[in-house]
Amino acid sequence: MSSNNVSPSHLFPITNFKSGFTTCPALKINGVTNVPFSDKTLGIHKNTGSLSHHIVTPPPPVQALPNEPSPQLAWEAKYPKGSISPKTELPGGMGFYMSGPSDFAKMLDGGATETLFSYRVMFERDWDWVKGGKLPGAYGGVGDLAYRCSGGRKDDRCKCFNFRLMWRAGGKGEIYAYVPLNETNDAALLSHPLSKRNNDFSGISVGRGAFTFRKGVWTTVAERVKLNTHNKANGEIQLWIDGECVLHITGLILREEEASHIKGLHFQTFFGGKTPEWASTKDQKAWFADVSGAIL
Repeated sequence: MSSNNVSPSHLFPITNFKSGFTTCPALKINGVTNVPFSDKTLGIHKNTGSLSHHIVTPPPPVQALPNEPSPQLAWEAKYPKGSISPKTELPGGMGFYMSGPSDFAKMLDGGATETLFSYRVMFERDWDWVKGGKLPGAYGGVGDLAYRCSGGRKDDRCKCFNFRLMWRAGGKGEIYAYVPLNETNDAALLSHPLSKRNNDFSGISVGRGAFTFRKGVWTTVAERVKLNTHNKANGEIQLWIDGECVLHITGLILREEEASHIKGLHFQTFFGGKTPEWASTKDQKAWFADVSGAIL
């Protein structure tokens, strides 16, 4: 990786990878293909209801980091006042699944066991965090069951995993993990001193407050998933924020059969929870850009 790409390389905090893609035009790395920022190219499917993800020119950040080019194009997520979960009467945010460019998606389907997905997010400058909300993260599993690993579901959890992020009150961040339900995974995820179980939705908040999102600036999120080998608890999840590793959990069982594999990014964001106290207090916007991925 070129040392000249200081901040853009936060999208790729690991240098040892087989191939990758990025929609960040400023990023030039050997083995990483620059691709158009489009639904077709990125393999977007299963868009949630009427929610949109229009490409816009985002506003300038309130603070630009040294040597960091601000994205010129971004998906705009809108969160109307009172909006909560996508399945409530007034949904907000956006939601879809992303498998990446066709060659990349074929490598995932072919059984790639370790991946990195990254993107940049900016919340508007007067953003109200309320109690929290979801942000994109990696997902996978066996066939269509991979799409069901969220929303508190407990059925077939041995056949899926989902590592979306969350913001919480004050911008505190975490990984909101859905993994196969077993004592090994519970022990590994809850070993982090900032982790806790969410009994209402059967997900685990991993490292709540290990990092903090800021308003009006671009934050680079990079998430690595390593699948376990058969009958071994050697799976991993690792998270970098602006190039700094803030979470690294090992000893996981992310699959119980080889048919379960990494599918891509669950690109979902909304306020919630699903009860009124989670709702956005006003019309708000956030922007997502520089979507990238790599097979490690």
